[in-house]
Amino acid sequence: MPLNRRFRRVTRVGPVQVGTANDHWGREKHTAACTAPRCGFSADYDSRAAAELAARTHRCPVR
Repeated sequence: MPLNRRFRRVTRVGPVQVGTANDHWGREKHTAACTAPRCGFSADYDSRAAAELAARTHRCPVR
């Protein structure tokens, strides 16, 4: 069963949203997810800087 996360500090970098949430062990995780249709990119990172770097360098394969 998927975990429902409550995101805070959500920012947008182009089509990618970066948000901070706690995982089910209570550790802080940072997620970058693309909101473009049919893209499907999302990844979890341990640091906010890594998530923002992924958001800035992401290129959608669907054009």
